[in-house]
Amino acid sequence: MHIARRGVLGGLGALSAGAASAAQPADWAAIAALYDRPRDIVHLEHGNWGAMARPVLAAYEAHTARINRETSYYSRREFGRDIEAVRQRVAAALGVTAGEIALTRGATEALQALIGGYSRLRTGDQVLTADLDYDSMITAMHWLKQRRGADLVRIDLPEPATYQGLIDTYEAALAAHPRVRLILLTQVSHRTGLVLPVREIVSMARARGVDAIVDSAHAWGQIDMRLTDLDADFVGLNLHKWIGAPLGVGALYIKRDRIGDIDPFMGEEAGRQNDIRARVHSGTSNMAAFLSAPDALDIHESIGPARKAARLKALRDHWVERLRGHPGIEMLTPADPRLYAGISSFRLSGRTSVAENAAIARTLLERDRVFTVHRAGPARGACVRVTPAVFTSMDEMERLTSALRSLAEDR
Repeated sequence: MHIARRGVLGGLGALSAGAASAAQPADWAAIAALYDRPRDIVHLEHGNWGAMARPVLAAYEAHTARINRETSYYSRREFGRDIEAVRQRVAAALGVTAGEIALTRGATEALQALIGGYSRLRTGDQVLTADLDYDSMITAMHWLKQRRGADLVRIDLPEPATYQGLIDTYEAALAAHPRVRLILLTQVSHRTGLVLPVREIVSMARARGVDAIVDSAHAWGQIDMRLTDLDADFVGLNLHKWIGAPLGVGALYIKRDRIGDIDPFMGEEAGRQNDIRARVHSGTSNMAAFLSAPDALDIHESIGPARKAARLKALRDHWVERLRGHPGIEMLTPADPRLYAGISSFRLSGRTSVAENAAIARTLLERDRVFTVHRAGPARGACVRVTPAVFTSMDEMERLTSALRSLAEDR
């Protein structure tokens, strides 16, 4: 299996060497051939989690078989060494040190550890969230009222958004609420696909004495990024969305000199106070999933992070920019390439309820065999999210485009 995987990766390396733009159609056909997909639908809901490439699935199955066979004979003797190697690999891919990374079961677990453990709040302080943040993270910020005595401030992000307008929105909120000490920033919104100018907002907030916890669940692998690009101190990430690891793999980042500002998880021994891994305790996790993360990174890096990001933008542009300005369709991500990646959402004009958008997604599936998902939460109304994968074809995006034109004309 290992020799076969190297052969596949060698071929991908030849495709991606020196590339920073979308590949030729033949290249993407070769990449798509690494994935097993449903044959009877156009699958455009890859934002929930990402499919493993076939070499990653094979590695996951092999790890699962070994762990099932050896159980604690393996876990007590060798797993500690192996999982540390995984942590080193993840840290290197993100451009940070292993001492700043803890592996988690996903971004939700990582962000809950950061929010719940943030120790610098005092009674009467405030924390800030936005309408496009993830529901579980908004709930966790609410919980800080019980844990730390902090009140929640919630804002609505502009729609349509502009780069400077987003920075100004956060700056105005901090000016209006000088007791805010912590903000939640979602780098790529799971609701609309909007990409925040995180680095600029973090810098502006830091100048006011405000910390930021960054939700990068949808960013790594969809955007070509390193953590140093964000200049953020606290970040939660996934490997099972856009990196292509098995379900149940994420990462927690804390800048080394800020580890002390996140409390250790309850019950962690005093001797690990300065160890980032003491900030989260997952119990017995899916060891095979973690051990397969390097295989997923092999595929990701062989395709090329910049090329992958460009491909996802090209797939998005194929439908969004061709339908932008259509009188019956509203696009929720702007044309500014700094403010979107692969995900985008739409709504039919005047259709703002959750029920209406659920019905639109249902019609797309039942009539056109195009699978999408409705999303609630944006201040101006619900929407339908479209999430291609790196192996999605332009022909599939064309089917979506035709289906949406037809839907708009049926109104």
